[in-house]
Amino acid sequence: MTSTLETQPTAEVAGRTRARDVRVAIIGSGFAGLGMAITLRRRGDTDFVVLERGDDVGGTWRDNHYPGAACDVQSNLYSFSFAPNPDWPRSYSEQPEIQAYLQATADRYGVREHCVFGADVTSARWDERDRRWHVTTTAGDVRAQILVSAAGALADPTYPAIPGLEDFTGTVMHSARWDADHDLTGERLAVIGTGASAIQIVPAVQPVVGSVTVYQRTPPWIVPRTDHPVKPLARRIYRVLPPVQRAVRAALYLFREFLVIGMAKKRRFLKPVGKLARSHLRRQVRDPKLRAALTPDYTIGCKRILISNDYYPALTSPNAELVTAGIAEVRPTSIVSHDGVERPTDTIVLATGFHVTDLPIAEKIAGRDGRTLADVWGDGMVTNRSTTVAGFPNLFLLVGPNVGVGHTSMVYMIESQLAYVEDALRTMENEGLELLETTPDAQDAYRKLIAEKSKGTVWLAGGCASWYLDEHGHNTTLWPDFTFRFRKLLRSLDRENYVGAPAGTPAGAAGAGQVAA
Repeated sequence: MTSTLETQPTAEVAGRTRARDVRVAIIGSGFAGLGMAITLRRRGDTDFVVLERGDDVGGTWRDNHYPGAACDVQSNLYSFSFAPNPDWPRSYSEQPEIQAYLQATADRYGVREHCVFGADVTSARWDERDRRWHVTTTAGDVRAQILVSAAGALADPTYPAIPGLEDFTGTVMHSARWDADHDLTGERLAVIGTGASAIQIVPAVQPVVGSVTVYQRTPPWIVPRTDHPVKPLARRIYRVLPPVQRAVRAALYLFREFLVIGMAKKRRFLKPVGKLARSHLRRQVRDPKLRAALTPDYTIGCKRILISNDYYPALTSPNAELVTAGIAEVRPTSIVSHDGVERPTDTIVLATGFHVTDLPIAEKIAGRDGRTLADVWGDGMVTNRSTTVAGFPNLFLLVGPNVGVGHTSMVYMIESQLAYVEDALRTMENEGLELLETTPDAQDAYRKLIAEKSKGTVWLAGGCASWYLDEHGHNTTLWPDFTFRFRKLLRSLDRENYVGAPAGTPAGAAGAGQVAA
């Protein structure tokens, strides 16, 4: 296993530091980063490195190991199409199984040897003179012709600005930075947030804690979780007859895609889902006051639809309390809500989500003119095909702007992007290009396309504020249409929207549009 860059072949950079030279540098080793690495290996490319700040592959599924962590998409769909797993133990897999799948897939395709662990990227700067990305990491430096950011949207936790939180003398941990050594037995636990992580954590810890108080800002819509063990016979059939598992995957995909009709086309088609959620709440919460507090006042689908069979029962337990008054302040040993009630607290769990519309990696990547992606995206994230940005040659973004989905598997979207990047690399090879860059006009057109598709969708007109929208109210997170249309759009490189420069041409030639379609 590669652990440091210093053990790799190096080259002098700018006469002062030594860096490893590679053709492709990939940031991150979650589904997207591993997918990119496997794509390269399958096409015979070995001149690449995967820069991973953690100590193993897995990304989100390595970091999010809190109690109850599981996927809300069926296992047969939430996996690589080229690497099916016939041995999923349940229809919806839990975190350890998904992490094990990613580890096994990395080993199966021989990409672990390309991984550098403990390599947190602190900066990536495009050098126009030598047409290379200079990447600085905590494990050494890399110089790459092509940079692929697969850092992902669920990588960096958000921490709420609550008065007094820093003075709390008990334990504070984010759901994505769970301290497995901390014993919650008998403790007075506070969970801040009611998103996907919280509704898994609360029922998992409620039986062992002394008390659990859930601080809710906005209630989520929750539908039943149709989870069940996969029977041994089904696993044997999947193993012997792979087409059967592929057929199940296709059926799951089509079933979930029907949700797009209600979310993005005709909202009346969401009514059956809303009725299911209301019925689920009525069955599991008998107390009218508590039920009213747990009933959302926005259209289902406006925020992420959650699935759970045990969250509501956990909240109705004698040692559980739901607080909707909001937090006024945190004191050294307690939390005070806006209604003046002070609740003694031993541990605080922040289930407060991630930086999604302001990707932290954007602050570290600087393009041709020295401006970072964060600078360029000051008025909202903009790309061409959710993958490239003008002014950032040879940079490809995976799981970036407008790739998110609220109804189906992100792996499907990732594989769509992988095909696009692979065709871009093939184009560079076939045309002898040292540099490839999208045009400002192309990304402006794509931004308009996203805005047009977003009109009238449940995310913009559903009556809620969600992490799907940025501070300007723009949808910069979700793909607002059927996912098969995203795949069609990214099936091959839109060469007419790119300029390039062959080796030996003057620096800055591509930026001036020297080689176009």
